[in-house]
Amino acid sequence: MSKNALIMGIETSCDETAAAIIQDDSSGIPKILSNIVSSQFDVHKKFGGVVPDLAARAHVEKIDLIVKKALMKSKKSLNDIDAVAATAGPGLIVCLSVGLNFAKALSLSLNKPFIGVNHLEGHALSPKLQTKLDYPYLLLLISGGHSQFLCVNGLGNYKRLGTTIDDALGEAFDKAAKLLGIEFPGGPKIEILAKKGNPNKFKLPMPIINKGGCNFSFAGLKTAVLKISSTIKTEQEKYDLAASFQNTIERILYKKTQVAFNEYLKINNNYSKNFVVAGGVAANKNIRKKIEEISNENKFNVFFPSLDLCGDNAAMIAMVGLEKFKSKNFDSHDLEARPRWQLDENAKFLKGAGVKI
Repeated sequence: MSKNALIMGIETSCDETAAAIIQDDSSGIPKILSNIVSSQFDVHKKFGGVVPDLAARAHVEKIDLIVKKALMKSKKSLNDIDAVAATAGPGLIVCLSVGLNFAKALSLSLNKPFIGVNHLEGHALSPKLQTKLDYPYLLLLISGGHSQFLCVNGLGNYKRLGTTIDDALGEAFDKAAKLLGIEFPGGPKIEILAKKGNPNKFKLPMPIINKGGCNFSFAGLKTAVLKISSTIKTEQEKYDLAASFQNTIERILYKKTQVAFNEYLKINNNYSKNFVVAGGVAANKNIRKKIEEISNENKFNVFFPSLDLCGDNAAMIAMVGLEKFKSKNFDSHDLEARPRWQLDENAKFLKGAGVKI
């Protein structure tokens, strides 16, 4: 192993084709030499959501170019790479297979280790690309497909404290945006519209807010937005509904985060009170502000990835690859893509039953 290992990361779990090169550093914080992300917004825009076959085709067309761009920006050659890490799941299997097979072929041709990475673990470790962060810590993962509280006890060692029993938070944002007539991807645009509205104009439900531990439910909130949106007659009312939706989400996260803090301290009371918030929805500035508020009140140190590391990217995949590389935790080239892959393998699947916890 080289003194300062160079890891290539490849990410194709959904609709971003991404490649990155990171380098280990004596400071304990790796250097991001390149982090190239190619979005497919234009491909899926007219369909109002991601079309798997079109996404996979776009990955096939772009993956070689994106990897070359990552190498060019890093000013490194393929022969400098010490290992190739790629997302193996969860995600759309036709998309996962593109990056996974490309990474396997590359590692074989270079005779370098191949490392399969859990996409969610990439999000979990993403702040380690910018700050020293020791285990354990509490994680709130909020993205298009996942909403979970987890204890991050170490690499590959997770305990889920709570999850969504229906929609993920990012999914709820996108669905609400669609009901408001905002084109895909609409989730991030709700935050912009909300600035023009009255957050107290509409009273929206907060499902299982006082039960279910730190589990979430967003489906009922989406249904309420559907009913109200059909009565909206002016642009101002549209802004008011966006603001009310944003405000309701903030209140839900505030309350559930307090519950998660209490649950976390029951398990890790003797350790640092560190709290990581990661995933695409972590880029929402209002949500960041509300989570900073509850963290300060509870004397938790809160860490957010930079905005470019919140969404799907390959630097976070390389980060997991680097940690696995250091422990010589490599994968064989017959590793299969896993469209479903929990961080906590012992956690039970929840669909509705979570309200009884």
